[in-house]
Amino acid sequence: MERYALQSEVRDGAGKGVARKLRMTGRLPAVLYGRKETPVGLSLAEVDVRNILRKHQDSAIVDLSIGDGSALNAIIRDVQRHPATGRLLHVDLQRISLTEKIRVEVQVHLVGTAAGVKDQGGILEHGTRSVNILCLPAEIPHEIPVDVSALRIHDAIHIRDIAEAYPNVEFMDDPDATLANVLPPIVEAVATPAEEAAVAEPELIRKPGAEGEAGEEKAKEKAKEKDKKD
Repeated sequence: MERYALQSEVRDGAGKGVARKLRMTGRLPAVLYGRKETPVGLSLAEVDVRNILRKHQDSAIVDLSIGDGSALNAIIRDVQRHPATGRLLHVDLQRISLTEKIRVEVQVHLVGTAAGVKDQGGILEHGTRSVNILCLPAEIPHEIPVDVSALRIHDAIHIRDIAEAYPNVEFMDDPDATLANVLPPIVEAVATPAEEAAVAEPELIRKPGAEGEAGEEKAKEKAKEKDKKD
């Protein structure tokens, strides 16, 4: 795995005010932690961080130089961005040893056009979009490419199907987790004339005996009127 040189300066103070002033000068607040060492506040050049993330979006390994003259290896663990603008706000760095395995998350990238899509009109469904792995820093893959070209309808690729291709990597997720599968095409049902008639608005149905009861009431009223006249 490629490593990137990254210069940093020890940061004095903390809080929103300090972070705001750093960003105004083109620098980012950062924190370095890990390996049971006391966390250290740092500042990084925003342009340097952007250049690294452009080449390696997740879990980039850096040769970190600190302004006090020390140097060490670290991994970019987390990057905070503004929710509306996407601007970089803060960076978390973790100390690592190049001889000790670490757990990282790597993106899954689907490659090719599935036969079930091209020849059968199916729909390619992307499963889990990232996987958690355990390996030495030098063995961290940039991404996990998954070739879907041979997939036909109802076929799927799981983590267990690709694990052998990475002998130096231990997959931490469920081996049965789906990475990609092809679904049958969606067919819209067309209603027949008989089905359309069945769902038409029903006619008003009178209650049995309703007309008879009404007739009897009218007859009683006429009889009462006749008695009064007599």
